[in-house]
Amino acid sequence: MFDVNYWAVVIATLSTLVIGSIWYTPRVFGTRWAELAKVDLQNGGSAAGAIITTIIVSFISAWVLAIATQTAWLAFGGSYFWLALSVGTMLWAGFTAARFITHDAFEGRPPALTLLNISHELVTVVVMAIIIGVWPPAGTV
Repeated sequence: MFDVNYWAVVIATLSTLVIGSIWYTPRVFGTRWAELAKVDLQNGGSAAGAIITTIIVSFISAWVLAIATQTAWLAFGGSYFWLALSVGTMLWAGFTAARFITHDAFEGRPPALTLLNISHELVTVVVMAIIIGVWPPAGTV
C-alpha cells in the first residue's frame, strides 16, 4: 500500500530517545524544564512507562512522516530529502506546535515551557525527517 523504508522509520524512532535524553538532561534543558513543568527530579519514579510510550508514539510519528513524505514525492517529485524536511516541518507547525500552544494556553502553562517543548519537538521532527529523507524506500529515487 505505502512504500516505506521501515529501517529508516526504526532509526528515526530511536533518534527520538537520543534527542530526548540529551535535551532533557540537567546540563542542557532538564533543570529548566523541571522548574517550569513543576516536576520533582529528586523524587522521580521509574521512567519505564514513559519510555515505552515514547517508543510507541515516536514509531507512529516516524511512520506517518515516512508515508506523508512518500505521498508528497509521488505527487510532486523532486528531492526526497527536501520533501521530507518540508513535510516534517509543516506537520510540526500545523499539528505539533499548534496543538501544544493551544493546550498549554488553556492549561495556563508558562510560555517558556511551551517554547522549550515545541523546540524539542522541532529538533526531533527535523532529525527524523533527515533520516527518512536520506534513506527513502528502495526504488523511490
